Amino acid sequence: MPPHASPHAADLLGRVQRELGADSLPAHLLAAVSALDAVPLPSRTATAELALASVASVVLAAGLDPAAIDPRRVAVAYRSDRYLLVDGAPPPVWAPLSGFWESADGWIRTHGNYPHHARALRRALGLTDAAGPKAVARRVAALSSDAAVDRISEAGGLAVAVRREDPDVDHALRSTPLLDVASIDAADGRRSERRSPSPGPSAHLPLAGLRVLDLTRVIAGPVCTRTLALLGADVLRLDPPHLPELPWQHLDTGHGKRTARLDARSSELHGLLQSADAVVLGYRPASLDRLGLSPDALVEQHPGLLVAQLSAWGTDHPERAGFDSLVQAESGIAMIEGEDGRPGALPAQALDHSTGYLLAAALTRLLRSRDGRSRIVRTSLRRVAAELLGMPRTTDVVRAPEIDASAHLSRFDVDGTPVVTAAPALPGLTFAAPHAWGSDAPRW
Repeated sequence: MPPHASPHAADLLGRVQRELGADSLPAHLLAAVSALDAVPLPSRTATAELALASVASVVLAAGLDPAAIDPRRVAVAYRSDRYLLVDGAPPPVWAPLSGFWESADGWIRTHGNYPHHARALRRALGLTDAAGPKAVARRVAALSSDAAVDRISEAGGLAVAVRREDPDVDHALRSTPLLDVASIDAADGRRSERRSPSPGPSAHLPLAGLRVLDLTRVIAGPVCTRTLALLGADVLRLDPPHLPELPWQHLDTGHGKRTARLDARSSELHGLLQSADAVVLGYRPASLDRLGLSPDALVEQHPGLLVAQLSAWGTDHPERAGFDSLVQAESGIAMIEGEDGRPGALPAQALDHSTGYLLAAALTRLLRSRDGRSRIVRTSLRRVAAELLGMPRTTDVVRAPEIDASAHLSRFDVDGTPVVTAAPALPGLTFAAPHAWGSDAPRW
């Protein structure tokens, strides 16, 4: 028989509920979570417990039954990129220049999935646009980790030094809320009244009739807004016209959302915000400030709006861009999960997924109990990493088992292309099909 979930998942779940202003969880709900089988995402760190608590937090916020959570489905959802098929084939999830590279004094981790980041990486190392992994490995091997990271970062690429954990840093981060919710005094009664949902299968869902503007990219934010759409919200994702997206990436996280391209400086954006109930922000804090889209600016201009902000490194590092893999590497997770002095990785991009579900839990609770006041909720991948690093761990070498995912997949036709994705982690709900990226008009 599979092992039961660790009580640490229930402990984290209870604390998340308290941070969101909910009453203490009844003992029978905590017991129901603890009685579930363990999520099959084994690792030295408590990835399985973090995943279960994150998904269960949304389940409770939506008024669903946590006892109905299927741990195998949670694992498939967290590893969704491994099950994605577009026209019968798996997409190239990791580009050749994304990965670990041994330096003269350690290791670095790069992220080159987007073409402009790969070009910057090659340019920083003095390589041609056609240079491949072997050429990158030779150049990095001749540099110290810090020198390589500095060069790549100054050129506009993404890289971090692989470091060991710093318990003092993580302890300080854990002294701050995992989900930091701030209330704003100004209230707007217009937003406390829910619109009548359109007739259809989503009309009975907990977020039916609510509008959410999605200004996010790359897993964490899209997982959050995908979850809100699953719960009935009308979600509109907007992307800058000049910034390309990896089409497969949106198919993996775009379920139930409309998707359009719109300049953030346009008057149309503020028109959409004026009639939105919530907005989710996933761009660098400094970029949002320059665009006049910081959380503080938005609630001042649009009283009653709920604002959720996620970032890679937190608002204390407003200019830093980052991804799950980079945060794992710099925070010390990669060295914990590695072997024989080589860095490793979690069995899923668990920082991204957990951040998305936790933020969705916060917004779901806030949307369901609106009083017309604006609220701002913030978290970051680095804050979630600190949470994981503070949970009990094992020193054993572990391997994620193969899961028969056939019962945990969704199948769609997207503009004539067959697409297979992971099914929802939330019990009893069914995804609506993703739209092709950028294929909708920017309007409610």
